[in-house]
Amino acid sequence: MLANSLDSSASTWQTRLGEAVSGGDGVVSEARSTVPAVSSASAGSGSSPTVLRIVLGKRLLALRESAGVSREAAAGVLDVTPLTVRRMENSEVAIKPPYVRLLLPLYGVDEGEVEQFIELVKAANRPGWWHRYRDAVPGWFSAYVSLEDEASLIRTYEPHYVPGLLQTEEYARGVLGAGAHKNAEELDRRVALRIKRQQLLSKPGAPMLWILMEESVLRRPVGDTPEVMKDQVDRLLEATAIPNVTLQLMPFAIGPHLGAFGPFHLFRFDLTELPDIVYTENLTGAVYLDRRPDSAAYLEVLDNLSARAASVHETKAFLQNIRKEL
Repeated sequence: MLANSLDSSASTWQTRLGEAVSGGDGVVSEARSTVPAVSSASAGSGSSPTVLRIVLGKRLLALRESAGVSREAAAGVLDVTPLTVRRMENSEVAIKPPYVRLLLPLYGVDEGEVEQFIELVKAANRPGWWHRYRDAVPGWFSAYVSLEDEASLIRTYEPHYVPGLLQTEEYARGVLGAGAHKNAEELDRRVALRIKRQQLLSKPGAPMLWILMEESVLRRPVGDTPEVMKDQVDRLLEATAIPNVTLQLMPFAIGPHLGAFGPFHLFRFDLTELPDIVYTENLTGAVYLDRRPDSAAYLEVLDNLSARAASVHETKAFLQNIRKEL
């Protein structure tokens, strides 16, 4: 998790999680702070590359605007187009240390802070731990793993399968095996990455994981033998005892609801530069939404679904009954 990060958003979510346990409802706080100075300790070289690049891009934008420098003027100093400056500020491309050395003095940043910023830029350009699996997963998914790795809270709605962070190895193999893969080795690599990601839940500073999952997930058989589903339900029952995991089922009995458009994930971060980010997948890629109106719409859906879903205690009893049926 990012060093010296703020805990205000975490406390807000802990309140909401408590309401999920009791079946209550509430309003999610949307407050955000301003961008901190270059030397702020809230982001460090230990942060994941994608997240760090987003943070640094936002800081470049804030520094430029604070200094009253136009995008065109910044582009002139770098001998690039204003579009290149915009793409750096929007974290669409890597930030180059030589560009930082030219831009920050223009923005009134002293030499010592320039060097600190450059060290963070170098860290942002280094590959993450998941880079070793790049041969087995699409490039757009690396951003997902990076966001997952740095989130303070992950909220998930899943109507089809058990979310990856709670899948057993054989269940994961069944799910991933149904998709496109070149050969058995690539499938093995994808399964290995999925299991590796699960270490996130037990690391120091682990995120809060709040899952809303349809009953249909448990009714859909996955794997070659009944044991796969039995083991998977056992894994979910074990997860109900993990302090930072909240699991709520959406029984068939609740009828139609707002989640009918498909699965999605919402990431929230302690670091104030980062907005809530929503991730949705399609057949050929993924969409990452970070505009406040977009994330607010998804938050509203999550809150609505949580209020209608089975409580944590009801969910555990439901899982126990499902296990007896298998």
